[in-house]
Amino acid sequence: MIEVLQEWYRRFFPEPQVLSFALLLVAGFVLVIYFGKVLAPLLAAVIIAYILDGAVAWLMRLRLPRLLASVIVFGVWLALMLIALVTLGPLLSQQVTQFFGELPKMLSQGHAALLHLPEQYPNLISVQQVNNILAVIQAELTAFGQQVLRFSLASVTGLITLMVYFVLVPLMVFFFLKDKEVIVAWMSGLLPAERQLARDVWHEVNVKIASYIRGKFWEILIVWVVTYVTFKLLGLNYAMLLSFLVGISVIVPYVGAAVVTVPVAFIAYFQWGLGSEFVYVLVAYGIIQFLDGNLLVPLLFSEVVNLHPVAIIAAVLIFGGLWGLWGVFFAIPLATLVNAIIKSWPTAARRARVEAAQARQD
Repeated sequence: MIEVLQEWYRRFFPEPQVLSFALLLVAGFVLVIYFGKVLAPLLAAVIIAYILDGAVAWLMRLRLPRLLASVIVFGVWLALMLIALVTLGPLLSQQVTQFFGELPKMLSQGHAALLHLPEQYPNLISVQQVNNILAVIQAELTAFGQQVLRFSLASVTGLITLMVYFVLVPLMVFFFLKDKEVIVAWMSGLLPAERQLARDVWHEVNVKIASYIRGKFWEILIVWVVTYVTFKLLGLNYAMLLSFLVGISVIVPYVGAAVVTVPVAFIAYFQWGLGSEFVYVLVAYGIIQFLDGNLLVPLLFSEVVNLHPVAIIAAVLIFGGLWGLWGVFFAIPLATLVNAIIKSWPTAARRARVEAAQARQD
């Protein structure tokens, strides 16, 4: 057993730099796990700056100085965020308010429909089963109401936190873009001198993560717009709200599409019942999901490491359990990061062994 462990250690940790890189990764994960909530604004700013740095690098290739390129990219990003907040924010807020205003009416209709089921299908469902279903629904709604009440009581603190985010995050994004080289040089000075392995692994990871983020952005935008146009043409209520949910749902493949199907079917049913319009909406939604998974995703993510559905679900459960909604949001990028490290580690470790052997021969 000891010999097996020694062989495994020599295989994956042939040089001190490999072990130091492993310890660096472990320290990074521990820091994020235990201090993720405290460092959330900093992590958000780092992620946004990482996404925008590609545009800054493109402008620098056009002979623009880094300061000017950073100002242009930051200004465009901030303007787009403000436009989205001013235009889409009120519309989404209006539809959310309207939906919760009509929710009691929808629930009353659903209550009446459930009570008629034992009469129509006496062999499939009984009155007692209907009462049990209604009791579960009532309990869930009560729990949801309590959560809304707690949220409203903490709204002042949440508003202050939101204002801090609106000020601190853009400010940090700008300085991360402008002073990237200085920050990277400072962080490099804290790392071990022998870090060729870290450079090799980071190069592989950077390609995968950049491709994923770029492709996911376009996937969200395309699915959102196509779904909105489709729902609007079909006359479905809350088209903007539902299309926004469908667009965001692609962040979590498989799971997101299954979850968003519930509100789409719920609103379509209470708007039209089990008529032809209800069927048209579900068929159109199914076609959008089919084209997204079988046409759009292969086109946008040809350079990204493909993750097995089980790995995706496991990442959602693990990171969602650690960081809640933010963990679900970043589950796939983090899983892609871990997968890229696992894929590139053996090659990098093998290269380190070869270089070490050559150095000993010389």
